[in-house]
Amino acid sequence: MKRLNRLTAGVFIASLAVAMTGCAPMTPSGAGADADAGLAGGSPAKEVRIGYFPNPTHGPAIVGVRHGFFAKHLGQTTLKPLTFNAGPAAIEALFSSAVDMAFVGPNPTVNGYAKSKGTALRVVAGAASGGAGLVVRTGISSVDQLRGARLATPQLGNTQDVALRHWLKDQDLSTDSEGGGDVHILPQDNATALQAFASGHIDGAWLPEPWMTRLIQQGGAHLLVNEKDLWPEGKFVVTNLVVRKEFLDQHPQTVAAVLEGELDALDFINSDPASAKEMVNAGIKEITGQELAAPVLESAWGNVGFTYDPLAATLITGAGNAQDVGLLAEVNLSGLYDLNPLDCALTGRGKTAVVAP
Repeated sequence: MKRLNRLTAGVFIASLAVAMTGCAPMTPSGAGADADAGLAGGSPAKEVRIGYFPNPTHGPAIVGVRHGFFAKHLGQTTLKPLTFNAGPAAIEALFSSAVDMAFVGPNPTVNGYAKSKGTALRVVAGAASGGAGLVVRTGISSVDQLRGARLATPQLGNTQDVALRHWLKDQDLSTDSEGGGDVHILPQDNATALQAFASGHIDGAWLPEPWMTRLIQQGGAHLLVNEKDLWPEGKFVVTNLVVRKEFLDQHPQTVAAVLEGELDALDFINSDPASAKEMVNAGIKEITGQELAAPVLESAWGNVGFTYDPLAATLITGAGNAQDVGLLAEVNLSGLYDLNPLDCALTGRGKTAVVAP
């Protein structure tokens, strides 16, 4: 994966600046003492609306809501969970102030930041890493056999769409936004891709979990490319936590409380994964009306890593890849990250602060 040095340098400078501001103590208020553990200034919000997806890669959000971790730290601030099926919809809700914070993928994050010219949002934490790749039909066992193939992605310009197009470009295979080129990319929602693969209308797909596993277990596909193999240490951001810039400025205590809740959720996930999986599946069923089959959940869960680190270098690289395949105009990402609230929470727990590269 290629890196954009000018973007990396800009993000490093911005992150270093916020890291140097430190954590100021605050006077306990109506939002509860935990909500006052972050940055000084502003006031606790009466309500915080948090968006997330019914998906294993949004496990920290689901656990945070269902186990009461967010509510515990928010105190008298009311938690209002909102669910979405796609990152662009969550970002549009952020733009319209219909949601205050959202768990979303890196490409919708970058697109939203670029569209608002850096004014709409900030990344304040990570959530999940990995859990995506290219699965294909029997008979395709090498990249050479992909010429002329029809492959699905969740949405034109989304995180997996960019990953597939950039990987194909590295293999000297062309694509275009109209489905032409050496490999025909046909963006469609994940459920449709499963049906299309089963009926033979597509030859494979680059998908996130649990859909990557579902095509394997329910559609008879096999894994050709595990995306983690393309990244240093096998880690790349698939979900991060963003906040409306205006909300962060007005209610830093509330943002700090949400981050404390997420850290609790991550501790629970990592210390008791069996219970966490059950809780996430119950959350998915409550939202969608259908839980994941146990073998699908087990495999998908094993392909995802959960972390508060936003893995900023991988988002920056992904933005460069999107530019490289013509799906993103040049954008300055120097103000995208504000990790000071997260670092205040981490240092308060005796953990090492995170600094974007």
